Order: sequence, then structure tokens, then C-alpha cells
Amino acid sequence: MRFGPEGRQVTVNAATRAGLLAEIARRLDRGEGFALATLNLDHLVKLRRDPAFARAYAAQDLVTADGNPIVWLSRLGGQPVELIPGSDLILPLMRVAAAEGAGVGLFGATDAALTGAAQALEAQVPGLRILRTEAPAMGFDPEGPAAEAAVAAFRAAGVRLVLIALGAPRQERFSAFARRLAPEMGFVGIGAGLDFLAGTQRRAPAWVRAVAMEWLWRLLSNPARLAGRYAACAAILPSEVLRARRQRP
Repeated sequence: MRFGPEGRQVTVNAATRAGLLAEIARRLDRGEGFALATLNLDHLVKLRRDPAFARAYAAQDLVTADGNPIVWLSRLGGQPVELIPGSDLILPLMRVAAAEGAGVGLFGATDAALTGAAQALEAQVPGLRILRTEAPAMGFDPEGPAAEAAVAAFRAAGVRLVLIALGAPRQERFSAFARRLAPEMGFVGIGAGLDFLAGTQRRAPAWVRAVAMEWLWRLLSNPARLAGRYAACAAILPSEVLRARRQRP
């Protein structure tokens, strides 16, 4: 199922969580790398505005649906996909990494969040090896010398899978950049997932997520930052609905 404007379309090619985890296990077992992004409406807005972001998305090997609107649009287009947010992927991915003996790196967020997230993950996933954590400095360029140094440091530590908590568009740009430098490593954008694990940010309660109202919970939690973002997302929905209908088999 394709989303986004002509010339900058993105295909959600990881339709199910089980299939995605099996593919990642296969790649880790064979020493193959990948970049994974989780698509939502905000990303579709950014694709229209930011050519660098569009190029980064085009370089992702795996794309999931991170947001109920993407899932609903896929159903409208007759090509349904599962909801697979980055935050919900962390623990399953860590279990795959532990099973495959793949060392893990955590990148982004803050030192406090990284420490808390690493402790939480190692407590919940037996056999998990977190080999390196790094919180980049303010103004981090996801395709600059600091990014190159970060990839080299993860590589030197023996890391095979990196969770990236930088937020869009930096995490997608960094994963695409790092994928080229370290083709044997996997890079996964997870947004605020590490902060949720560490308790430095609070995620919407499970019952709110179950009724597909996490967006409203977030909006009410920070209206000044999110009102404009959600308005822009709403503005592109009509064109995405038409595009979905045209893709029906």
C-alpha cells in the first residue's frame, strides 16, 4: 500500500508484526543490515515539505504503519496492514536480538533516558546485551561528522542493532545515512520509545490507545506544540483518502 504525494510515495511493506520480526531475525542471522521507519500522518506532511526527509524515507528497507489513520487508509485501499508503532516494537525487537545474540545500541534521547531504558530492557529481556548508548549533542546533524563518528563507535562496540530515538525527520535521515556506512547493522527509528521505557515521558494509558484516541491524549497534554501539527495532518487526509480508493484491487 502506497502513501504520500506523487514522486514522494512511501510503501508500507511490513504488513504484519509477525512477518516483520521474522524478517529482522533472518537479517540478523545472515549479517544483513536494514533501516526501519514507522509511517504516520505527520511523516506524510513532512514528505511534502522536506526533500531530504523524502530521500531518507526512500532509503528505508522496512516501513510499518505507526498510527491508526495509516491502518484505516490501508483498509480503504483494500490492502490492510497492522498497526505497528515504534514504541511497541522495542521489546519484541530486543527479544529477537537476544535470541540471535546480536548486541544492541541505543542512540538519542538523553543520558538519563538511555540509562533508565537500558536498565528496563535488560531486566525484561534475558540475555540482552546493550553494548553502547549515546545521547547526541544539541544541534546534531544526522548526516554530518558527528553522525559518522557515532556509527563508527557503535560498530567498534560490536553493535548489530541500533534503536534511534531522535524523532522525525532526524531519526529517518540518520538511519538512512548509517545504513550506507554500516550495511551489516540494523537501524530502527522509535521516536519517544526510550523515554517511555525510562519513565522520563508518560505515554497514553493502554485503554486510551485501545480506543484509538492516543492522538487526543497527546494533544491535550501539549496543545501548544501539537495543535498545528495535527491541523496539518487533518489537511492532507482528503487527498490520502482519494489515493487509497484509487489503489483498491
